[in-house]
Amino acid sequence: MTALTTADIAGLQLYRRGKVRDTYSLPGGTLLMVATDRISAFDVVLPTPIADKGRVLTQMSLWWFEQSQGIVKNHLVPGGMDSLPDSVPPEWYERCMHVRTAQRIDIECVVRGYISGSGWKEYRESGTLAGEPLSPGLQESSRLPSPRFTPAMKNDTGHDVNISREQLRTIVGRELAEKLESVSLNLFALGTQRCEAAGIYLADTKFEFGFVDGELTLIDEVLTPDSSRFWEISQWREGTSVTSFDKQFVRDYLETLKWDKTPPGPELPDDVVRGTTERYRQAAKRICGLDLA
Repeated sequence: MTALTTADIAGLQLYRRGKVRDTYSLPGGTLLMVATDRISAFDVVLPTPIADKGRVLTQMSLWWFEQSQGIVKNHLVPGGMDSLPDSVPPEWYERCMHVRTAQRIDIECVVRGYISGSGWKEYRESGTLAGEPLSPGLQESSRLPSPRFTPAMKNDTGHDVNISREQLRTIVGRELAEKLESVSLNLFALGTQRCEAAGIYLADTKFEFGFVDGELTLIDEVLTPDSSRFWEISQWREGTSVTSFDKQFVRDYLETLKWDKTPPGPELPDDVVRGTTERYRQAAKRICGLDLA
């Protein structure tokens, strides 16, 4: 399968080119989001794509958008894939989303059920998570007493900046801050229930929101291997890293290299590319029941 690194579409105006998605303006004020096979790690887009990754991200997001409609509205245009311009290649349809334009809230709404990654680093250094105290004695990969909402300020070109809930209230106002937290925790509970039934822990994930016609709306992607940390329950142990169905496989490889985590990123070997593609497909099949092989 040929990997898609850049989604160039003749006759459409490029709205935004992100780390993974190329987004185009459509007539009527809507947008076409195309998930490429680009992969980023440590906020650097790597030169080697992961074949079929974009299709997996899109199909999992569409599945979760459907499941979560009772919690919060989403930005999908109903029946939107039936009215795409002829210039969009049909072989890209499974990696496309036709969406309404949202006024994006520049906050990553992170929810953690376990302590890992940057959260584990903060806890080791200060005994806190998102600026709030945690009980002593936790280890890497420990389950938190209850899921924690740990927001971050979005940064499209570099590292997101972790902030406290109090800082969030100052930035967006108390009412919206509380709404973002409540909706994020409800989405996390939905994801946790489904994942654990599939033998997978949802360690943490992030959601993005915006306003469409003045109403809070879930946007971008939902509970995918790019936005989440999925762990194999049978291999979970406190005090160690855990086998993941996400891009941690790529990060682990990069940590073995003498790379300073600044552009340009290193090429990925074939076995890492194949292993990552397989992990993404396994996540889609086990969690969402989607056979994307």
